[in-house]
Amino acid sequence: MNAPRPPDSRGAGFNPANRFSAVHREADPDLADLDPAEEPAPRTQFIADQTQRALTRNDSPDVGFTWSLNPYRGCEHGCAYCYARPTHEFLGFSAGLDFETRIVVKERAPELLREELSAASWRPDTIALSGVTDCYQPVERRLRITRRCLEVLAEFRNPVGIVTKNALVARDVDVLAELARHQAVVVMISLTTLDPELRGRLEPRTSPPAARLAAIRTLSAAGVPVGVMVAPVIPAVNDHEIPRLLAAAREAGAGHAAKVVLRLPLTVAPVFEDWLERHLPERKEKVLNQIRDLRGGALNDSRFGARMRGEGPRAEQLSQLFAVACRKAGLALKGPELSTAAFRRVTRGQGELW
Repeated sequence: MNAPRPPDSRGAGFNPANRFSAVHREADPDLADLDPAEEPAPRTQFIADQTQRALTRNDSPDVGFTWSLNPYRGCEHGCAYCYARPTHEFLGFSAGLDFETRIVVKERAPELLREELSAASWRPDTIALSGVTDCYQPVERRLRITRRCLEVLAEFRNPVGIVTKNALVARDVDVLAELARHQAVVVMISLTTLDPELRGRLEPRTSPPAARLAAIRTLSAAGVPVGVMVAPVIPAVNDHEIPRLLAAAREAGAGHAAKVVLRLPLTVAPVFEDWLERHLPERKEKVLNQIRDLRGGALNDSRFGARMRGEGPRAEQLSQLFAVACRKAGLALKGPELSTAAFRRVTRGQGELW
Protein backbone atom coordinates (compact mmCIF):
# COMPACT_ATOMS: atom_id res chain seq x y z
CA MET A 1 0.00 0.00 0.00
CA ASN A 2 1.32 3.43 -0.92
CA ALA A 3 1.59 6.28 1.57
CA PRO A 4 -0.98 9.11 1.31
CA ARG A 5 -0.14 11.36 -1.60
CA PRO A 6 1.32 14.81 -0.96
CA PRO A 7 -0.04 17.94 -2.64
CA ASP A 8 0.82 18.23 -6.32
CA SER A 9 3.86 20.42 -5.77
CA ARG A 10 5.82 17.22 -6.43
CA GLY A 11 6.04 15.07 -9.54
CA ALA A 12 5.95 11.73 -7.74
CA GLY A 13 2.92 10.81 -5.69
CA PHE A 14 4.62 8.24 -3.45
CA ASN A 15 7.83 6.37 -2.69
CA PRO A 16 8.01 3.01 -4.49
CA ALA A 17 10.06 0.35 -2.72
CA ASN A 18 13.81 0.44 -3.33
CA ARG A 19 14.58 -2.59 -5.50
CA PHE A 20 17.81 -3.23 -3.56
CA SER A 21 16.18 -3.20 -0.12
CA ALA A 22 14.33 -6.05 1.56
CA VAL A 23 12.62 -3.57 3.88
CA HIS A 24 10.09 -0.95 2.83
CA ARG A 25 7.42 1.16 4.52
CA GLU A 26 3.69 0.73 4.12
CA ALA A 27 0.95 3.16 5.05
CA ASP A 28 -1.13 2.63 8.16
CA PRO A 29 -4.51 1.21 7.00
CA ASP A 30 -6.19 3.54 9.49
CA LEU A 31 -4.96 6.49 7.41
CA ALA A 32 -6.34 5.19 4.12
CA ASP A 33 -9.11 7.80 4.09
CA LEU A 34 -6.78 10.74 4.78
CA ASP A 35 -7.43 13.64 2.44
CA PRO A 36 -4.23 14.10 0.38
CA ALA A 37 -4.75 17.86 0.61
CA GLU A 38 -4.16 17.57 4.36
CA GLU A 39 -0.83 15.83 3.88
CA PRO A 40 2.01 18.38 3.94
CA ALA A 41 4.45 18.32 1.03
CA PRO A 42 7.70 16.62 2.08
CA ARG A 43 10.44 19.08 2.89
CA THR A 44 13.55 19.04 0.72
CA GLN A 45 16.71 17.86 2.47
CA PHE A 46 20.25 18.56 1.24
CA ILE A 47 22.89 15.97 2.03
CA ALA A 48 26.65 16.43 1.62
CA ASP A 49 28.30 14.07 -0.87
CA GLN A 50 31.79 12.99 0.19
CA THR A 51 32.82 11.73 -3.25
CA GLN A 52 36.49 12.19 -4.14
CA ARG A 53 36.03 12.60 -7.90
CA ALA A 54 34.08 15.10 -9.97
CA LEU A 55 34.12 13.38 -13.37
CA THR A 56 32.37 10.16 -14.37
CA ARG A 57 33.20 8.17 -17.48
CA ASN A 58 30.36 7.10 -19.74
CA ASP A 59 30.47 4.01 -21.96
CA SER A 60 27.00 4.23 -23.52
CA PRO A 61 26.96 4.70 -27.31
CA ASP A 62 23.54 6.38 -27.06
CA VAL A 63 24.82 9.68 -25.68
CA GLY A 64 27.36 11.95 -27.31
CA PHE A 65 29.88 12.30 -24.51
CA THR A 66 32.51 10.30 -22.65
CA TRP A 67 32.81 12.42 -19.50
CA SER A 68 30.07 13.89 -17.33
CA LEU A 69 29.87 16.03 -14.21
CA ASN A 70 26.76 16.02 -12.00
CA PRO A 71 26.98 18.49 -9.09
CA TYR A 72 23.74 17.12 -7.62
CA ARG A 73 22.32 13.62 -7.17
CA GLY A 74 18.54 13.63 -7.13
CA CYS A 75 16.66 16.58 -8.60
CA GLU A 76 14.27 19.13 -7.11
CA HIS A 77 12.59 19.65 -10.47
CA GLY A 78 10.49 16.57 -9.78
CA CYS A 79 9.74 15.62 -13.39
CA ALA A 80 7.39 12.65 -13.18
CA TYR A 81 9.06 10.85 -16.09
CA CYS A 82 12.74 11.37 -15.16
CA TYR A 83 14.88 8.44 -16.31
CA ALA A 84 17.44 9.23 -13.56
CA ARG A 85 15.08 8.35 -10.70
CA PRO A 86 16.43 4.77 -10.27
CA THR A 87 19.94 6.12 -9.62
CA HIS A 88 18.72 7.25 -6.19
CA GLU A 89 18.17 3.64 -5.21
CA PHE A 90 21.95 3.10 -5.20
CA LEU A 91 22.06 5.61 -2.32
CA GLY A 92 19.48 3.68 -0.31
CA PHE A 93 16.61 6.04 -1.21
CA SER A 94 13.45 5.63 -3.27
CA ALA A 95 13.04 6.65 -6.90
CA GLY A 96 9.83 8.45 -5.98
CA LEU A 97 9.49 11.38 -3.60
CA ASP A 98 12.96 10.72 -2.18
CA PHE A 99 14.50 11.48 -5.57
CA GLU A 100 13.12 15.01 -5.54
CA THR A 101 13.31 15.74 -1.81
CA ARG A 102 16.64 14.19 -0.74
CA ILE A 103 19.25 15.97 -2.80
CA VAL A 104 22.86 14.86 -2.45
CA VAL A 105 25.18 17.82 -3.02
CA LYS A 106 28.76 17.58 -4.29
CA GLU A 107 30.02 20.64 -2.44
CA ARG A 108 33.65 20.09 -3.48
CA ALA A 109 32.92 19.48 -7.17
CA PRO A 110 34.71 22.66 -8.39
CA GLU A 111 37.88 21.87 -6.40
CA LEU A 112 37.84 18.22 -7.48
CA LEU A 113 37.30 19.25 -11.09
CA ARG A 114 40.32 21.56 -10.93
CA GLU A 115 42.46 18.71 -9.60
CA GLU A 116 41.36 16.35 -12.36
CA LEU A 117 41.87 18.86 -15.18
CA SER A 118 45.31 19.75 -13.75
CA ALA A 119 46.47 16.14 -13.75
CA ALA A 120 48.93 15.15 -16.45
CA SER A 121 46.72 12.15 -17.18
CA TRP A 122 43.78 14.33 -18.30
CA ARG A 123 43.33 14.40 -22.07
CA PRO A 124 41.15 17.38 -23.05
CA ASP A 125 37.64 16.23 -23.94
CA THR A 126 34.10 17.59 -23.81
CA ILE A 127 32.45 17.29 -20.39
CA ALA A 128 28.68 16.99 -20.14
CA LEU A 129 26.99 18.92 -17.33
CA SER A 130 23.65 17.31 -16.43
CA GLY A 131 24.43 13.91 -17.85
CA VAL A 132 22.08 12.52 -15.20
CA THR A 133 20.39 15.20 -13.06
CA ASP A 134 19.92 18.90 -13.81
CA CYS A 135 22.89 21.06 -12.85
CA TYR A 136 20.63 24.14 -12.67
CA GLN A 137 17.98 22.80 -10.31
CA PRO A 138 16.60 25.42 -7.87
CA VAL A 139 19.21 25.04 -5.09
CA GLU A 140 21.93 26.05 -7.58
CA ARG A 141 20.70 29.62 -7.27
CA ARG A 142 22.01 29.61 -3.70
CA LEU A 143 24.92 27.12 -3.78
CA ARG A 144 26.42 28.15 -7.16
CA ILE A 145 28.29 24.86 -7.55
CA THR A 146 27.58 24.67 -11.29
CA ARG A 147 28.67 28.28 -11.69
CA ARG A 148 31.99 27.55 -9.98
CA CYS A 149 32.53 24.43 -12.09
CA LEU A 150 31.99 26.51 -15.23
CA GLU A 151 34.53 29.04 -14.00
CA VAL A 152 37.09 26.24 -13.69
CA LEU A 153 36.24 24.98 -17.18
CA ALA A 154 36.62 28.52 -18.55
CA GLU A 155 40.05 28.83 -16.93
CA PHE A 156 41.19 25.62 -18.57
CA ARG A 157 39.22 26.33 -21.74
CA ASN A 158 37.92 22.80 -21.60
CA PRO A 159 34.76 22.28 -23.69
CA VAL A 160 31.44 21.61 -21.98
CA GLY A 161 27.93 20.69 -23.08
CA ILE A 162 24.96 21.61 -20.89
CA VAL A 163 21.38 20.33 -20.86
CA THR A 164 18.90 22.01 -18.52
CA LYS A 165 15.22 22.76 -17.97
CA ASN A 166 15.98 25.80 -15.83
CA ALA A 167 16.25 29.38 -17.06
CA LEU A 168 18.85 29.94 -14.33
CA VAL A 169 21.47 28.98 -16.93
CA ALA A 170 21.17 32.54 -18.28
CA ARG A 171 22.67 33.82 -15.00
CA ASP A 172 26.02 32.42 -16.15
CA VAL A 173 25.98 33.98 -19.60
CA ASP A 174 29.28 35.78 -18.90
CA VAL A 175 31.20 32.53 -18.28
CA LEU A 176 29.42 30.76 -21.12
CA ALA A 177 30.25 33.59 -23.53
CA GLU A 178 33.93 33.29 -22.54
CA LEU A 179 33.86 29.57 -23.31
CA ALA A 180 32.07 30.29 -26.60
CA ARG A 181 35.02 32.48 -27.67
CA HIS A 182 37.07 29.27 -27.77
CA GLN A 183 34.40 27.09 -29.39
CA ALA A 184 34.14 25.31 -26.06
CA VAL A 185 30.45 25.32 -25.12
CA VAL A 186 27.01 24.36 -26.32
CA VAL A 187 23.80 24.69 -24.28
CA MET A 188 20.64 22.68 -24.84
CA ILE A 189 17.45 24.02 -23.28
CA SER A 190 15.03 21.18 -22.68
CA LEU A 191 11.53 22.24 -23.71
CA THR A 192 8.76 19.70 -23.14
CA THR A 193 5.63 21.79 -23.59
CA LEU A 194 4.44 25.34 -24.21
CA ASP A 195 1.43 24.76 -21.97
CA PRO A 196 2.16 26.31 -18.53
CA GLU A 197 -0.52 24.20 -16.85
CA LEU A 198 0.86 20.92 -18.20
CA ARG A 199 4.39 22.02 -17.28
CA GLY A 200 3.25 22.70 -13.72
CA ARG A 201 1.84 19.19 -13.36
CA LEU A 202 4.48 17.26 -15.30
CA GLU A 203 7.62 19.18 -14.27
CA PRO A 204 6.45 21.01 -11.13
CA ARG A 205 9.63 22.84 -10.12
CA THR A 206 11.13 23.61 -13.51
CA SER A 207 11.13 27.02 -15.19
CA PRO A 208 7.96 27.94 -17.12
CA PRO A 209 8.13 27.64 -20.92
CA ALA A 210 8.30 31.42 -21.43
CA ALA A 211 11.30 31.65 -19.08
CA ARG A 212 13.15 28.90 -20.96
CA LEU A 213 12.55 30.68 -24.26
CA ALA A 214 13.84 33.90 -22.68
CA ALA A 215 17.00 32.04 -21.61
CA ILE A 216 17.51 30.92 -25.21
CA ARG A 217 17.26 34.55 -26.31
CA THR A 218 19.78 35.70 -23.71
CA LEU A 219 22.33 33.02 -24.56
CA SER A 220 21.93 33.40 -28.31
CA ALA A 221 22.32 37.19 -28.12
CA ALA A 222 25.60 36.68 -26.24
CA GLY A 223 26.99 34.40 -28.94
CA VAL A 224 26.56 31.18 -26.97
CA PRO A 225 25.55 28.26 -29.24
CA VAL A 226 22.15 27.14 -27.97
CA GLY A 227 19.76 24.45 -29.12
CA VAL A 228 16.46 23.00 -28.00
CA MET A 229 15.97 19.49 -26.66
CA VAL A 230 12.41 18.18 -26.97
CA ALA A 231 12.65 15.66 -24.18
CA PRO A 232 10.88 13.55 -23.53
CA VAL A 233 8.42 13.15 -26.37
CA ILE A 234 5.41 11.55 -24.65
CA PRO A 235 2.84 9.96 -26.97
CA ALA A 236 -0.67 11.38 -26.56
CA VAL A 237 0.64 14.02 -24.12
CA ASN A 238 3.04 16.40 -25.88
CA ASP A 239 3.92 14.83 -29.24
CA HIS A 240 1.40 17.05 -31.03
CA GLU A 241 3.33 20.11 -29.79
CA ILE A 242 6.56 19.28 -31.63
CA PRO A 243 6.10 21.75 -34.54
CA ARG A 244 5.10 24.61 -32.22
CA LEU A 245 7.92 23.87 -29.76
CA LEU A 246 10.52 23.94 -32.49
CA ALA A 247 9.12 27.08 -34.12
CA ALA A 248 9.09 28.92 -30.77
CA ALA A 249 12.66 27.83 -30.00
CA ARG A 250 13.89 28.97 -33.40
CA GLU A 251 12.19 32.34 -33.00
CA ALA A 252 13.97 32.71 -29.65
CA GLY A 253 17.36 32.07 -31.24
CA ALA A 254 17.98 28.32 -31.05
CA GLY A 255 20.14 26.99 -33.86
CA HIS A 256 19.64 23.25 -33.64
CA ALA A 257 17.34 20.67 -32.09
CA ALA A 258 17.23 17.12 -30.79
CA LYS A 259 14.62 14.87 -29.22
CA VAL A 260 14.39 11.90 -26.88
CA VAL A 261 11.37 9.61 -26.80
CA LEU A 262 10.03 8.77 -23.34
CA ARG A 263 11.44 5.67 -21.70
CA LEU A 264 10.29 4.21 -18.39
CA PRO A 265 13.12 2.14 -16.93
CA LEU A 266 12.70 0.18 -13.71
CA THR A 267 11.01 2.20 -10.93
CA VAL A 268 10.26 5.15 -13.24
CA ALA A 269 7.32 3.17 -14.64
CA PRO A 270 5.19 3.01 -11.46
CA VAL A 271 5.92 6.68 -10.67
CA PHE A 272 4.80 7.78 -14.14
CA GLU A 273 1.79 5.46 -14.19
CA ASP A 274 0.69 6.94 -10.87
CA TRP A 275 1.14 10.43 -12.32
CA LEU A 276 -1.10 9.53 -15.26
CA GLU A 277 -3.74 8.18 -12.89
CA ARG A 278 -3.73 11.44 -10.92
CA HIS A 279 -3.55 13.93 -13.77
CA LEU A 280 -4.73 12.27 -17.00
CA PRO A 281 -6.83 9.26 -15.92
CA GLU A 282 -8.97 9.36 -19.04
CA ARG A 283 -5.85 9.12 -21.21
CA LYS A 284 -3.77 6.75 -19.09
CA GLU A 285 -4.25 3.56 -21.11
CA LYS A 286 -3.90 5.37 -24.44
CA VAL A 287 -0.57 6.86 -23.35
CA LEU A 288 0.76 3.56 -22.00
CA ASN A 289 -0.34 1.61 -25.07
CA GLN A 290 1.39 4.08 -27.40
CA ILE A 291 4.55 3.82 -25.31
CA ARG A 292 4.36 0.02 -25.70
CA ASP A 293 4.03 0.52 -29.47
CA LEU A 294 7.43 2.23 -29.34
CA ARG A 295 9.03 -0.40 -27.10
CA GLY A 296 8.13 -3.76 -28.59
CA GLY A 297 5.13 -4.20 -26.32
CA ALA A 298 6.92 -3.15 -23.11
CA LEU A 299 7.19 0.17 -21.27
CA ASN A 300 10.97 0.19 -21.65
CA ASP A 301 13.61 -1.18 -23.98
CA SER A 302 17.09 -0.85 -22.50
CA ARG A 303 19.00 -1.93 -25.61
CA PHE A 304 21.66 0.46 -26.85
CA GLY A 305 20.53 2.09 -30.08
CA ALA A 306 16.83 1.74 -29.31
CA ARG A 307 16.28 3.12 -25.83
CA MET A 308 16.46 6.83 -26.75
CA ARG A 309 14.28 6.76 -29.87
CA GLY A 310 12.11 3.64 -29.85
CA GLU A 311 11.39 1.36 -32.78
CA GLY A 312 8.54 0.49 -35.12
CA PRO A 313 6.05 2.51 -37.20
CA ARG A 314 5.16 4.88 -34.37
CA ALA A 315 8.82 5.73 -33.72
CA GLU A 316 9.41 6.31 -37.42
CA GLN A 317 6.37 8.59 -37.57
CA LEU A 318 7.70 10.69 -34.70
CA SER A 319 11.13 10.92 -36.31
CA GLN A 320 9.64 12.10 -39.59
CA LEU A 321 7.44 14.64 -37.82
CA PHE A 322 10.45 15.97 -35.95
CA ALA A 323 12.64 16.19 -39.06
CA VAL A 324 9.97 18.00 -41.08
CA ALA A 325 9.26 20.41 -38.22
CA CYS A 326 12.98 21.17 -37.88
CA ARG A 327 13.27 21.84 -41.58
CA LYS A 328 10.27 24.19 -41.56
CA ALA A 329 11.58 26.03 -38.51
CA GLY A 330 15.10 26.31 -39.91
CA LEU A 331 16.75 24.26 -37.17
CA ALA A 332 19.75 22.02 -37.77
CA LEU A 333 19.57 18.42 -36.57
CA LYS A 334 23.09 18.58 -35.22
CA GLY A 335 24.83 21.08 -32.96
CA PRO A 336 28.23 22.71 -33.49
CA GLU A 337 31.42 20.71 -33.01
CA LEU A 338 33.32 21.70 -29.89
CA SER A 339 37.08 22.14 -29.87
CA THR A 340 39.84 21.29 -27.41
CA ALA A 341 42.41 23.34 -29.34
CA ALA A 342 42.44 26.18 -26.78
CA PHE A 343 42.80 23.92 -23.73
CA ARG A 344 45.47 25.00 -21.29
CA ARG A 345 46.58 23.33 -18.07
CA VAL A 346 46.33 25.91 -15.30
CA THR A 347 48.43 25.60 -12.17
CA ARG A 348 47.38 27.08 -8.85
CA GLY A 349 50.00 29.82 -9.06
CA GLN A 350 48.54 31.29 -12.21
CA GLY A 351 45.44 32.73 -10.56
CA GLU A 352 41.82 32.58 -11.70
CA LEU A 353 39.83 34.45 -14.28
CA TRP A 354 36.67 34.78 -12.19
